[in-house]
Amino acid sequence: MADRDRDAEGRPRNARPRDGLGRPLPYGAPGVSRQPEGLVRTPAETVTEAQRLLDAGRPFHAHEVFEDAWKSSDGPDRALWKGLAQLAVGLTHSARGNLKGASSLLARGAAAIEPYAAQAPHGIDVAGLLRWARAGTDAPQDLATPRLT
Repeated sequence: MADRDRDAEGRPRNARPRDGLGRPLPYGAPGVSRQPEGLVRTPAETVTEAQRLLDAGRPFHAHEVFEDAWKSSDGPDRALWKGLAQLAVGLTHSARGNLKGASSLLARGAAAIEPYAAQAPHGIDVAGLLRWARAGTDAPQDLATPRLT
């Protein structure tokens, strides 16, 4: 069995380059820079960086930013960050042409963030994201870039 790619701490990590939508490319192919993993950002930094990546057409990378927030949170916003990560993956699936996967992840993400709709935590327009996600669930091929705030 071949050795697995590992990170500096010895954890298994796929070292293959990736395209702008997170799809693995052959070893040695030019890829786009990956998001550093495990960064702890403030909620404002998370939202700003994720929006920048969404606007740049890199929803997979925005998902990684939300995933860092989700995994580093143990408070009441944990489910919010997880749901936002799921919405970004839904957008990723749509961009890749996987409409069934897009619809499924958008529905799951919407369900996760729905309890936050009345609050707009961290300035996030949860109600607007719910409308965007629900429209995308029905027509994932027509997804526009969402606005987080």
